Amino acid sequence: MARPLRIALAQLDFLVGDLDGNAARIRAAALEARDRLQADLVVFPELALSGYPPEDLLLRADFRRGVHAALDRLRADVTGIDVLLGYPHGEDGRVFNAAALLRDGAVAARYFKHRLPNYSVFDEKRYFAAGTEPCVVDVGGVAVGVTICEDLWAPGPAAQAAAAGARVLINLNASPYHMDKARERERVAAARVAETGLSVVYLNLVGGQDELVFDGQSFVLDRDATLRLRAPAFEEGLHLVEVARAEAAPRPGPCVPLLDPEPSVYAALVRGVRDYIRKNGFEGAVLGLSGGIDSALCLALAADAIGPGNVQALLLPSRYTAAMSLEDARAQARALGVDARVIPIEAPFNAFLDALREVFAGRPPDVTEENLQARCRGVLLMAVSNKTRRILLTTGNKSEMSVGYATLYGDMAGGFAPIKDVPKTLVYRLARYRNGLGAVIPQRVFERPPSAELAPDQKDSDLLPPYEVLDPILERYVELDQGIEEIVAAGFDPATVRRVAELVDRNEYKRRQAPPGVRISRRAFGRDRRYPITCGHRHAGGPGSDP
Repeated sequence: MARPLRIALAQLDFLVGDLDGNAARIRAAALEARDRLQADLVVFPELALSGYPPEDLLLRADFRRGVHAALDRLRADVTGIDVLLGYPHGEDGRVFNAAALLRDGAVAARYFKHRLPNYSVFDEKRYFAAGTEPCVVDVGGVAVGVTICEDLWAPGPAAQAAAAGARVLINLNASPYHMDKARERERVAAARVAETGLSVVYLNLVGGQDELVFDGQSFVLDRDATLRLRAPAFEEGLHLVEVARAEAAPRPGPCVPLLDPEPSVYAALVRGVRDYIRKNGFEGAVLGLSGGIDSALCLALAADAIGPGNVQALLLPSRYTAAMSLEDARAQARALGVDARVIPIEAPFNAFLDALREVFAGRPPDVTEENLQARCRGVLLMAVSNKTRRILLTTGNKSEMSVGYATLYGDMAGGFAPIKDVPKTLVYRLARYRNGLGAVIPQRVFERPPSAELAPDQKDSDLLPPYEVLDPILERYVELDQGIEEIVAAGFDPATVRRVAELVDRNEYKRRQAPPGVRISRRAFGRDRRYPITCGHRHAGGPGSDP
């Protein structure tokens, strides 16, 4: 029996712009695939050499020259194994999202991505020209077709490869995570199997890059769409696929189960926090621990991401902070093994009030004094962040960011926002999931009504609808772009819907000044949702509103 074709899938993490570091990782993985796995071919993700997404680095001639110099070095350095990798290819004044097959010191084949996504977080038409030709290359007697990411999501490129003689299709990806994305990818790949009759080898990037997290979960489908391999989520690794040469059929391999929603989102957040801190060179993280559910979840995420010894929690009580808040915050810090310090804000708060006494004379207390407390905390947290070179993690959730229930230069101050894309109801679910792994969040934190504790007996429900009502409205309005009438027709109170929509519309200016955070939904604030700040269109009433 002939030895099967052995393909190593390098599900790895690459740092955008680090051409030398990425080339070194590719070289090391290729040699390991050759020597340890005895692979004939090793495959790397989309734009592995540059990292994904390189964004406006691609507009720099020096960067493009550096890419080609790194590719030339790899071509010369790695022999004895075929290497298929993604990189940006410059040619005749254009740049292509490309894949190159390196073989014995030469580029044996090259493919340019056909379909350039220009929606959601993608803006590839800003940078790349589209390819038109298929790429089929003989690898160990098997005709292998090459496509890149979006080429698999609609009919066309895969069929071109089949028509050109491909018997197995390899798809290089940098497909970012959102909830249930892994199942969606496998359904799409199964449609291409049905279209072409080819087996599909789907390799995905892993790791965090700014707001995006790439989850890996690479997989292989046979010619009848049977799953033959599935790699773990959010983990790097080399995964071997054996393909029978005569039949061009992949043999069964390990198939890791897909994660349920809460474990999947939690793992994405941990990976995103870890990689943002690590890749940007911070020495740890600091955050304000209030005794509420949001900061409790963020502390657990930070401790799990970078280790509790690298996390500093600051408890910043005011005259309105309940004793139970301090008790619960201390209890969680002890449970996680995180150092916690108490810095009361009463003195700086009073100092600000004294400084502003004449300016505020004759005006009754209002939200201004509430925001001053949050800003006292922001100043102290940023000071500790600066002094210790630990990044300040902000603890606001998506529900709050949507309706502006956050203070600029106060609780919004910081460098990264772990749960920026996590609605409040999901915050509770994730916190319960984390407690299921080991109880670290006190039960009372789950049971207390949410409160900013900036005024006597304050509760979130004083200003906002219950989160069980608010979050479904926000999902429809923010993520699905549904209008007022559509949301009301789904059974929601008209006055509540209009009020929520108005809050979302008028707080775009706050969101523009918020730190980046991990994207876990189909529509996150930031790269995904780009609305004007200065805008006469109001969905909930006012100039330009819907009737």
